[in-house]
Amino acid sequence: MTSSVPSAAAMRELGELIAGVLRPGDLLVLTGDLGAGKTTLTQGIGAGLQVRGDITSPTFVIARVHPALTGGPALTGGPALVHVDAYRLETLSEVDDLDLDADLSESVTVVEWGEGLVEGLASDRLEVRLARPRGASGPDDPETSGDEPRTVRLRGFGPRWAGVDLPSI
Repeated sequence: MTSSVPSAAAMRELGELIAGVLRPGDLLVLTGDLGAGKTTLTQGIGAGLQVRGDITSPTFVIARVHPALTGGPALTGGPALVHVDAYRLETLSEVDDLDLDADLSESVTVVEWGEGLVEGLASDRLEVRLARPRGASGPDDPETSGDEPRTVRLRGFGPRWAGVDLPSI
């Protein structure tokens, strides 16, 4: 499934829609250049899963766990969100050191920059590729707002994703 996502707000909305098809044990691998919208999409996923804490890029801490909200009639106490930034990781042993598989079965795990490193964590995964238009400037470029359209492609691997109707904007 490929979508054109016109803005950061729409990227968050797509994340919320994706959260609607997620369940504990799901692994999402996000791939895209710097500023493509990986963290923005994850913010939407976190909102859709109703987890605690602000979703920010975990580049320097590598991984953050956002527990599910509990209590109240609208809050179901769904899965926690494990948000990983594998940008600084180079080997599978560094990924193993994070002990992500300990949380995998009970959480939704989103790994930014994980392509080629984390596919072995689960037999099923949802790959999300985010692309900025060619020539788009970075978010700190004064000539752009950082809110240019992105292309997002969702592709499920393994039996878990067979027949799942993946959302689009």
